[in-house]
Amino acid sequence: MSIRFTTKARRGMAALSVVAGLALGVAGCGGGGSDDKKPEASASATSGDKAAPSAQQGTDTPLAELKGEDGLVLTINSAARDAGGFLTVSGEIKNDGAEAARVPIQTRGDETEIMRHGGSLGGATLVDAAKKKRYYVLRDTDGRPLTTTDMPRIKAGASIPVFMQFPSPPADTAEVTFQLPTFAAAPIEISG
Repeated sequence: MSIRFTTKARRGMAALSVVAGLALGVAGCGGGGSDDKKPEASASATSGDKAAPSAQQGTDTPLAELKGEDGLVLTINSAARDAGGFLTVSGEIKNDGAEAARVPIQTRGDETEIMRHGGSLGGATLVDAAKKKRYYVLRDTDGRPLTTTDMPRIKAGASIPVFMQFPSPPADTAEVTFQLPTFAAAPIEISG
C-alpha cells in the first residue's frame, strides 16, 4: 500500500467516526419517546387561582416605574440577591405611546466593550449613596453584558420582559438607586 492510500483511508475512517459520534449524540439529546405532554402554564399567564408569587415573580406592586422616551415605561418588579453573589433586577418595558417604539440605543451605555455587542441594557447602574459606591452590569468572558439584548420594536400597548445582573451589594445594603440612560432614576429595595 502506498502512503497516499493509507492517508486517505485514515481520513475516511476519522470522518466516519465523527459522523457516527454526532448521530449518537443527536439521538441521545432528542428527548426520547413520544411523551406529548404540554409544558405547564407559566406563572405569568392569567389563571383563575390566586397563588402566592415566587421571589422571581415579585409582587403585584412594582418596586419602581421609570418613564423614558417615546412613551416607554420600565417597571422593575424585583431586585433579588442569589447565592452566587449576584443581584438580578427583573421587570418589563412597556410602550405606553401611540406608535411602535424601540428601546433607545443609549441604554447600552458608552463603554466600548459593551457597545460592540449591539443593543442591550448594559448602561444600567445601581448607586449605593450611603457607601458611595456604583455597581455596573456584569459581563461574560466575551464582554457581553448580562442583560436583555437585541430587544425588538415594541408595539403600542405591548411590553417585553427584561433583566439585568449586577454584583450584589453588601448584605446590609437594603436600598439602591437604579439608573438607566434615557429613563428616570428611582430607588429600589433589594430582597434576599
